[in-house]
Amino acid sequence: MAVKSANVVARVEPDIKEKAEAIFETLGIPASTAINMFYRQVILWDGMPFRPSIPSGRPHARDEMTDEEFDRRMAMGLAQAKADQSAPLPEVFDRLIGEIANG
Repeated sequence: MAVKSANVVARVEPDIKEKAEAIFETLGIPASTAINMFYRQVILWDGMPFRPSIPSGRPHARDEMTDEEFDRRMAMGLAQAKADQSAPLPEVFDRLIGEIANG
């Protein structure tokens, strides 16, 4: 039995398309499969499968920080460790998963 298909035409910025398709290639899936997966998730969730938002306070990589910012963050972490303001790793992961699930 032949599988029927429909075409999707969308205009996408070339660099966005290139970056996304490089990720799809790494995952071993063609762009058409990724688009099909996205559409299926829209149907499953009866809407967008993610909450469109602008990340605030995105963690920065070391090469994105000044030396002063890096030193300040390290000093803050050291002070927290000395004040025993830590939590067991499983507890931290449970908290993070809860935050992700509750959006």
